[in-house]
Amino acid sequence: MNESDKYKTIKLLSQGLYKEKGSRFIAFAYPVSTQEEIKIIIEKIRKEHHEARHHCFAYMIGQDRLTWRINDDGEPTGTGGKPILGQINSFGLTNILIVVSRYFGGTLLGVSGLINAYKTAAASAIGNAEIVERTLMEFHEISYPYDSMNAVMKILKDENVGQSDQDFNLECRVKINFRVSAREKILTRLSRIDGLRDRYIETI
Repeated sequence: MNESDKYKTIKLLSQGLYKEKGSRFIAFAYPVSTQEEIKIIIEKIRKEHHEARHHCFAYMIGQDRLTWRINDDGEPTGTGGKPILGQINSFGLTNILIVVSRYFGGTLLGVSGLINAYKTAAASAIGNAEIVERTLMEFHEISYPYDSMNAVMKILKDENVGQSDQDFNLECRVKINFRVSAREKILTRLSRIDGLRDRYIETI
């Protein structure tokens, strides 16, 4: 089986906690899929935990794990976002945001202490999460003449294609979904049907 469209993420929001010399590091791990969603979550945490001194974060999105960002939010460079991202990479996760809010306890921890604190807090949040494997799916809408229905349905059945929002009239319409790794084979077979039109919707 082709695993190129598989990825690991977390199922639901989870939290972690690390304490060191009076400082509390509260970690929030969220499953996410867009940068717009990430911005909203970070602002929400900043408002709800406005007394925290820092809100360091790291995120990674996309099945290819190429879109990521880190932020130290005023901590010394490399002590907040980088160790958080390191934990995301250690677990091989994507489509995840981890924010660690630090409530300062009055004692400086030093660079190595901060790195350990943010790393441990992030690891705690991931450890408390349910890690799940997802499959990247592509969604299309196809339309075709009614007399082509048998041919279309045979392909959809052969290739184990998901179906929804079916409308069978003189011209038939159906929304379909399939694994990204099967895209070329399925669309090639469908393209051989006279009068069939395909409209791409989204990949999630």
